[in-house]
Amino acid sequence: MEYPWIKNYDKGVPTHIEYPKKPLFHFLEESAEKFPERACTIFKGATISYKEMNEITDTLAGALANLGVKKGDRVGIFMPNTPQFVMAYYGVLKAGGVVVASNPLYTAKEIAHQANDAGIEIMLVMSNFYQTVKSAQDQTKIKTVIVTNLKETLPALTRVLFTLAVEKKGGHRIEGGLAEGDLWMKDLLAKYTPADRPKLDIGPDDSCLFQYSGGTTGVPKGAVALHRNIVANSLQITKWMPGLKVGGEVVLMAIPLFHVYGMVSGMNFAMATGASLVMVPNPRDLKDLLENISKYHASIFPAVPTLYNAINNNPDVLAGKYDLSSIKACISGSAPLMRETKERFEELTGGKVFEGYGLSEAPTATHCNPLEGVNKTGSIGMPLPDVICKIINLDDGETEMKTGEIGEVVVSGPQVMHGYHNMPTETANALRERDGKTWLYTGDIARMDEDGYFYIVDRKKELIKPGGFQVWPREVEEAISAHPKVLEVGVAGIPDPYRGETVKAWVVVKPGETMTVEEVRDFAKETLAKYKVPSHVEFRDELPKTTVGKILRRELVRQHKEAEEK
Repeated sequence: MEYPWIKNYDKGVPTHIEYPKKPLFHFLEESAEKFPERACTIFKGATISYKEMNEITDTLAGALANLGVKKGDRVGIFMPNTPQFVMAYYGVLKAGGVVVASNPLYTAKEIAHQANDAGIEIMLVMSNFYQTVKSAQDQTKIKTVIVTNLKETLPALTRVLFTLAVEKKGGHRIEGGLAEGDLWMKDLLAKYTPADRPKLDIGPDDSCLFQYSGGTTGVPKGAVALHRNIVANSLQITKWMPGLKVGGEVVLMAIPLFHVYGMVSGMNFAMATGASLVMVPNPRDLKDLLENISKYHASIFPAVPTLYNAINNNPDVLAGKYDLSSIKACISGSAPLMRETKERFEELTGGKVFEGYGLSEAPTATHCNPLEGVNKTGSIGMPLPDVICKIINLDDGETEMKTGEIGEVVVSGPQVMHGYHNMPTETANALRERDGKTWLYTGDIARMDEDGYFYIVDRKKELIKPGGFQVWPREVEEAISAHPKVLEVGVAGIPDPYRGETVKAWVVVKPGETMTVEEVRDFAKETLAKYKVPSHVEFRDELPKTTVGKILRRELVRQHKEAEEK
């Protein structure tokens, strides 16, 4: 069947890909063979070559196997974007383990929930998070914590300065040493060799990753990805950019690696193309981020709209202090990309920003705008190679909607997850067999145009119903964000005694600007029906967001209700 989007693929993008029947770490091994001396990671000036990274991960796999990790065991990783994350990730996979990467900002309670749900017994941790993990340990089955210090991958001089000035103050030094039974990663790497790596039969249908999803919309669920799911998605993203120079690109790794977006479209993409990963542990440190782009000539920069926006408005960037001309391609995801943000960033760098869409249940991407072709404003683009997408009736969950009509996004493709861990009901709701294919019901509402471009309208669960009308928060956000004084906006439904629910907007104005409630409402009235115009407007200095920059509408509603109760 000829799908409408196929004719709009960039020249050189295949409609079908032959996927190697190999485990995910095959990409690292292949790049180590092809580009042994090329930098795999670059961190604060220190490089680890592909050959070295391959040997380190073999060694770590041997150490983990000796500690009792068997095929299928879940192993936790609790680290920011550092070379040690890459070591831990591929070391776990080579030992036959399943990676469970956690947000380093998690509290002890959140760690305990995830560790218990996944059944984690060994966790690899950066030293400044050691105490948080230890405070959760007695509520879990975690037996061993393997610890690494940030300074272990720093250049010699920087390491000395870090030890003197930062280590203790930044919480990286563990006073009194590790608890009994815990181990230093550097000691394990010194004790074992690559030859100690276990000889296992790890194939495409073995579990690779538990990615916890749905924390912003309900109880977190462990989406289980098989090796073949992530191999497929990594190659789909790679093939979407036909102009890539294999063994020649530099990826700026600022979006978190514990999130599938950074993990797949950053790290695994790099391994599949022999690219160098420039590690940025804190994307909010714009000075560090910009210096890394400039110094290492980053060519690929996956990020989120808030980060592109921050660079667009950075005084030093506007003053021309940084050379950003090396940037070629930027995949934007996790939140809607506004046209002004895209155009301004492209003007500043000369690179291309193209919006994509995905979710943890398909490890990351299912749709993308073309790199060279038409990028339609507000569109998430087209399905990637081998992905089929339909818009399904919201009421019956089966009838396919016509072009231009709104419904739920359902996708079928090689990257779709195996299911949710220990959640058969949730799995049955999300994955449905039809037409001989497995369809993932995303919970996102969208429409498709005649060219096969898709447009997200909103989350199914976040629909606002004032007086029975339907209002999609994203539509209102896009209308208000078009105002030249507005930096960011979040929109959600709040309780209303008369209408049941009403629309509220939380607005952050640009530095140096002031706005009134009436200005916001009057501007919204120009493009929105009366019932969609916010009844309430609240100005904020900042909005609550996930670690990948997605505005937390649920949190805004919670804060509103809390304030009302006082």
